[in-house]
Amino acid sequence: QVQLVESGGGLVQAGDSLRLSCAASGRPLTYYSIGWFRQAPGKEREFVSAISPGGGRTIDADSVKGRFTISRDNAKNTVYLQMNSLKPEDTAVYYCAADSGWRNPSTKANDYKFWGQGTQVTVSS
Repeated sequence: QVQLVESGGGLVQAGDSLRLSCAASGRPLTYYSIGWFRQAPGKEREFVSAISPGGGRTIDADSVKGRFTISRDNAKNTVYLQMNSLKPEDTAVYYCAADSGWRNPSTKANDYKFWGQGTQVTVSS
């Protein structure tokens, strides 16, 4: 199985950028679609973005389209989430997750079997 570790979170101001990383170990990332999800206090976990194993297909939530970009470097066993023009409503714990279901990148958390521990992103106004 694969282990995932997120990094890159922090405290930034509205309009700033951050790049989150999701580093994998235990198994090559090429076996998995990778998704990013986030959970704000008192809210349900929500889908952010996902990418296919080869990187050819991506899908983004409407709330982040045009601001966030998901990418992957399978040689480094890492997936990235570039977040630009951050807003206070982007404040959440961000999780990456791996799906080995050989399907198009999914927006459903239940399709992802392996999860990282999360990294906090806080955007001040």
